[in-house]
Amino acid sequence: MRLLSWNVNGVRAAHRKGFLDWLKKTSPDVLCLQETKCHVEQLPPALVRNEGYNIEWEIGERKGYSGVATFSKIKPLRVERGLGIGAFDKEGRTLVFSYPDFTLFNIYFPNGKMNPDRLKFKLDFYEAFLKTVDRYRKKDEDKIIVCGDVNTAHKEIDLARPKENRKISGFLPAECAWLDKLVSRGFIDTFREFEKGPGHYSWWDSLTRARQRNVGWRIDYFFISENLRPRLKNAFILPEVQGSDHCPVGIDLL
Repeated sequence: MRLLSWNVNGVRAAHRKGFLDWLKKTSPDVLCLQETKCHVEQLPPALVRNEGYNIEWEIGERKGYSGVATFSKIKPLRVERGLGIGAFDKEGRTLVFSYPDFTLFNIYFPNGKMNPDRLKFKLDFYEAFLKTVDRYRKKDEDKIIVCGDVNTAHKEIDLARPKENRKISGFLPAECAWLDKLVSRGFIDTFREFEKGPGHYSWWDSLTRARQRNVGWRIDYFFISENLRPRLKNAFILPEVQGSDHCPVGIDLL
């Protein structure tokens, strides 16, 4: 079973760049999109109803901003939206698909670079998410997958220039400490199960042509609960896939 996650930085723009051809060729079992920047009525029919996929869109109130979508070949048992907090949910950042053998969180975590208020919003969102995921882990057998754009690089190895960015949102100590907290709760950074080295990123600043120089950040993740480790076959980044300033990341499950 292959699951992919991709911040498309505008699904309509990605559509113009060949998104549907890529989807057909790649054919993941589940695809989670972030930063879709659309309302459903703005989309072509093939994006709203794509043969072979159950598709759900979570749209923010503000047009052209935020938003997530999940494409799933497997029909979920249940679909839930948001974290139950209006200030967060009105931005359309969370979709939860419940399957028979795991629960999948597709989340577009906030960016904190704009100003101190947005940084506080981001950190508050982080904490609200932890409370939400704790509710889904009431039993030891509950299995959880969390994917999406977390908007934070966890360790120095996860960005090309850590020293220069230590005081920038996206690599602040408080943000990295939250990822430590997530891991301490028994969640596994799947990519680091297979790749321990540097130079692997999922986002590059398009204004500075950073992608050509691979001066990037690894801020897109798949985390799984410890009890899913036996099913984890592979985790990977697809930097060759164009169409956004992010590239897809993914996992294969047995």
